[in-house]
Amino acid sequence: MLSQASSVNRVYWLIVAPAIVMLVLFYFVPLGQVLLTSVTDPKPGLGNYALLFTSAAIHKTLLTTVRIAAITTGLALVLGYAVAYAMRAATSQRQRLMLFCVLLPFWISVLVRSFAWLTILGPQGPINAGLMGLGLVDEPIALSRNETGVLIAMVHVMLPYAILTLYANMRGIDVGLVSAARSLGASRFQAFRMVFLPLTRPGLIGAASLVFILSLGFYVTPAILGGGKVMMVAQYTAFQINETMRWGLGTMLAAALMIAVLGTLWALSRVIDVKRLFSA
Repeated sequence: MLSQASSVNRVYWLIVAPAIVMLVLFYFVPLGQVLLTSVTDPKPGLGNYALLFTSAAIHKTLLTTVRIAAITTGLALVLGYAVAYAMRAATSQRQRLMLFCVLLPFWISVLVRSFAWLTILGPQGPINAGLMGLGLVDEPIALSRNETGVLIAMVHVMLPYAILTLYANMRGIDVGLVSAARSLGASRFQAFRMVFLPLTRPGLIGAASLVFILSLGFYVTPAILGGGKVMMVAQYTAFQINETMRWGLGTMLAAALMIAVLGTLWALSRVIDVKRLFSA
């Protein structure tokens, strides 16, 4: 019996070992190199991390990143909740159609979508052309190459993540509870607010966390729609490494972003079961 158990263990480790080796070589080793560079370039110490508290440019970049990520998260939650709720209430045939429409953007490159929004929101784009044709404005509105364009495009990219997370949560809710509330005299709005909405709180927290974390590291969309006027952490990091060759500062920002994400997940784990939330 012991021999059989040891054989099973050997087979298990033979299967798992290649994955562990790849994880160490392609993830932990580069990550360790980033952390090492952040405290050794241009000289050993925590001088790069001190800039988080003393550099006005970094403060502005961090505030811009957090603000855009927070607004994107809020808008994605509101729009995503409405779409997910409509999907939950639709017939099975319409659910499949709506789910296909939600998944369709995943098959299109973020780069392509960003350039598409640049065209749509541009001075000669269909939105400005429509507004001017209706006589609502006399000249094109600045919808691109600024924070407005970045927010519109980022919400579009993040919306499927919010919808899918919320929809997965809503599918697990027994609609009979809402019907029971209605039978006891609650109005449609009261049943939604007092029964359905509280049951979707885990989905809201999960969607908010996922969208916010992904938004913190956005690079392509702000770079294209921001027109160089909207600087987020990922852009600032790339600029420091590729243009100024300040590897220590760039890796410090990357490490700080990673720590912020891990810290967010840790704080979230103090409140809810993160593993169960995202596995749903």
